[in-house]
Amino acid sequence: MTQRTHTTATVTVHRLDLGSFVRPASETGGPHPRVEPVLAYLVEHERGRILFDTGIGAGDSGAEAHYRPRRRPLQGALAAVGAALEDVDLVVNCHLHFDHIGGNPLLAGVPIVVQESELAVARRGGYTIDALVDFPGAVYEELAGEAELWPGVWIVPTPGHTDGHQSLVVRQGDGTVVVLAGQAHDFASHYASDELARRAALDGVAQPLPPYRPWLDRLAAFDPARVCFAHDFSVWEP
Repeated sequence: MTQRTHTTATVTVHRLDLGSFVRPASETGGPHPRVEPVLAYLVEHERGRILFDTGIGAGDSGAEAHYRPRRRPLQGALAAVGAALEDVDLVVNCHLHFDHIGGNPLLAGVPIVVQESELAVARRGGYTIDALVDFPGAVYEELAGEAELWPGVWIVPTPGHTDGHQSLVVRQGDGTVVVLAGQAHDFASHYASDELARRAALDGVAQPLPPYRPWLDRLAAFDPARVCFAHDFSVWEP
């Protein structure tokens, strides 16, 4: 397992390796397929534990053939950082595609925090694996925008990959901030490019400049020390 832990006296963020999938060349923009990791994050806070994403779902033969996933059980990934399913107090999914919500049914009764627009789209069908959305014991806490879940832990809407995509911002005990950005960007390098474009615009560099996603201004206001992603082992640092 590949794992990184960011820790302070009061908050710990563990990265969980939950497997990988093969993105076909038709989706990579190049001549070859690409193997991508599937990463989740466990946030240990004085109020409890938050699990950000839960891994690759099963149950759709078309998705199985298209993406050829290799799964690592969520229970094993949690055990490697000293936790278990029953220790999870809250689930946050960045969005509801099948490669981010696969372990949700294992956590029946645990509240799942999601943007209401994301859940509405998922429930229309043809968006994800339906059985992973309204499974027995599913409990949703729907948001319509930004919210502070616990002291120093925020949900921030980061639309783009999906309209209802959201990121989790965690302020640690020493004041440093870690952003769990999910699939807001596919790669840390893409985030870096957008952040450089944002800074260039703010510095008054003459146009033309590349556009950047407007919610980057909100994330930058937290002054993050690290930004972590769902499909990239690399971590952005300023």
